[in-house]
Amino acid sequence: MIRSISLRAAVALAAALAALPACAQKVDWPARPVRFIVPFPPGGTTDPMARMVGAKLNASLGQQFIVDNRPGASGSMGAAIAAKAAPDGYTWLFVFDTHAVNPTLITNLPFDTVRDLAPVMLVGTAPMAIVTHAGKPYKSFGDVIKIAQAKPGSVTYGSIGSGSLGHLTLTLVQQTGGFKIVHVPYKGGGPMTVDALGGNVELAIGTVALLTPHVKGGKLRAIAVTGDRRSTALPDVPALSEQGFPGFSALAWWGVFSPAGVPKPVLEKFHAELVKVFKLPDVRHQLSETLGMDLVLSTPDALQKFLVSEIARWGKVVRENRIRAD
Repeated sequence: MIRSISLRAAVALAAALAALPACAQKVDWPARPVRFIVPFPPGGTTDPMARMVGAKLNASLGQQFIVDNRPGASGSMGAAIAAKAAPDGYTWLFVFDTHAVNPTLITNLPFDTVRDLAPVMLVGTAPMAIVTHAGKPYKSFGDVIKIAQAKPGSVTYGSIGSGSLGHLTLTLVQQTGGFKIVHVPYKGGGPMTVDALGGNVELAIGTVALLTPHVKGGKLRAIAVTGDRRSTALPDVPALSEQGFPGFSALAWWGVFSPAGVPKPVLEKFHAELVKVFKLPDVRHQLSETLGMDLVLSTPDALQKFLVSEIARWGKVVRENRIRAD
């Protein structure tokens, strides 16, 4: 009888332990240095975010978090490296919004964006700004439409590259509004901003973080933002949704992924540590001030749904307009 009770107790204890949430079990991670792949060059927006997170985690977890910049092909080269890395929790991928465009824009990706990379967190989003040189005649987005319709081919706009979110956003806006403006693709935000400051292109579209300093300096004028509401970085600038495009929203975004197959307890621990870091007052302030970011800090499932939706939305624009990468 005693033996029978002991057996039943052992079975019950084992079942109770198995039912404990993964995050409640001890996870021996990290036990060695961790790599953050950033698929862009140093600078930009994704790189400093990853470095800031790495420094905080180094201090709190006692291991090195090393940023490994692997730029190329709109972020897809670094993503391919991450997709093929061992799913052991020692390689993570920090991405920008190009991650959702690349599956349609680049026809020969060496990995499957949805299948080969596991979502960890949608860190945050930010609207883009549409700007013009302070000496140009555009005071609102309505002025852009009027001039474009009156003088076809006269209005040019710069983006950070063919197939970038800015390019796709203004392509969609043109489809919706029934007007045409001429796209001028640049090799990144730096060259685009230089030409906008020189008045060599009529309009430019880029992240609020990239363009707001020049707007506040008086050299550029912001005429619209692309979120569904005004940006806290540019509170006096109306959204496109206020200028004839009700409900319109197109947001830059930042996310974290891992190679598919990372053990769930490790992924949950990393997610929990990321939440702690992003909730630190100095980190929140830095991301808000420098990137104009609205923090989301999503669950992995929420990021997966968001990613699939973004791939479908922008993939449709790419296909309909036969857009290809530079």
